[in-house]
Amino acid sequence: MKMQGVNRVLVRELRRIWRNPRYLVLMTLGVVFTFVFFATITKEGQPQCLSVAVVDMDGSYLSRRICHEIDATPGVKVVAVYNNHTEARRAMQRGDIFAFYEIPKGTYNDLLQFRSPHFVLYVNSAYMLAGTLSYRQLATMGMLATGAVQREVYRKNGYSDEQAMGLIQPVEYDTRTIGNPWINYGNYLMTTLIPAVIAFIVLMHTTYVIGRERQERTLKSWMRRAGGNELYALLGKMLPYTAWYTLLCLLANLIMFGPMGFPLEGSWMLMVVNSLLLVYAAQCVGCFIACVIPDPPLAMSISAIYSAMSFSLSGFSFPVEGMPSFFYSFAWLYPIRHYYQNFSDIAIFGNGFAHCWPRFCALVAFSVLPIVGALFLRWQMSCQARQSVQPSKTDVQ
Repeated sequence: MKMQGVNRVLVRELRRIWRNPRYLVLMTLGVVFTFVFFATITKEGQPQCLSVAVVDMDGSYLSRRICHEIDATPGVKVVAVYNNHTEARRAMQRGDIFAFYEIPKGTYNDLLQFRSPHFVLYVNSAYMLAGTLSYRQLATMGMLATGAVQREVYRKNGYSDEQAMGLIQPVEYDTRTIGNPWINYGNYLMTTLIPAVIAFIVLMHTTYVIGRERQERTLKSWMRRAGGNELYALLGKMLPYTAWYTLLCLLANLIMFGPMGFPLEGSWMLMVVNSLLLVYAAQCVGCFIACVIPDPPLAMSISAIYSAMSFSLSGFSFPVEGMPSFFYSFAWLYPIRHYYQNFSDIAIFGNGFAHCWPRFCALVAFSVLPIVGALFLRWQMSCQARQSVQPSKTDVQ
């Protein structure tokens, strides 16, 4: 008998979707557009051919060689060689270049006389990604050029190549990039942004479909189909959207970990459970907001604010551990935070259920919210019923 109420609400919601499918179609197109957009712009893995320049005040064989080596560095391209600092600064201010090397006059003569020339690297950090990549490539090139010059000096003093390298770099180190050894920005952006966008759309759509019952004044009809049980009404109403958005999330993961080649070291089934619980937890938050706040536009606004804050407080753009403790405590109120941590454990480190179960439990704990929301909805409907039954003062007179 209990499941009959859920089934009746489920059939009712499927009919409403069939009669008015545009909102579900728009939400789905939003997810597809986001996926295609980021897959297109990050298809190369990293930005290529970032525009840089060289200010060559020396004009020697060595400075021209350095310029050619910078141009051969992967990821950057020398688009101009200037004779003075002013021209390069103006080009950077116009946005024509992201960084430039300044080779001072007399560099070659200083090296011949065993003096240390002073190179300057200017980077436009207003463009964070382009500036960081340009700095890394040019700084690495500068270190290699310095080592090459030192090796030539040691060779002329009679040292072998092995002895020269021991003096230039006494300690060798090997950098191991865990989880994303290709430093592929598509791997980083898509595996975090796509689930976050889906969670945002799920939350907004959940708030909308419940608020629509208020706007169309169909709450009583909705509750009659559920047998007067608010929790069954919410369950039957959310089931179609749970299945649909979980399917979208799984399809996105299947494409990313399949044809796109993103690494998945752990279990695919754990990733399925993680995606399902993300959609479920986002719906629980949407049910709570829509049931507690009787004004649908205000509920949509609060849902939008909550979703916007999740991008920051989930640790996507800035590490949560580096935030003040006040904000750190709020990070656990966002489902996407638990999803990210589970994703790192499963996809990157290959951990199993033993590492993921606390955050799975945290996602399941959001089930309390629709229960509280159902109680608020029952109280609001009882208040409305009493107000409609109570006679007005003019009727009493």
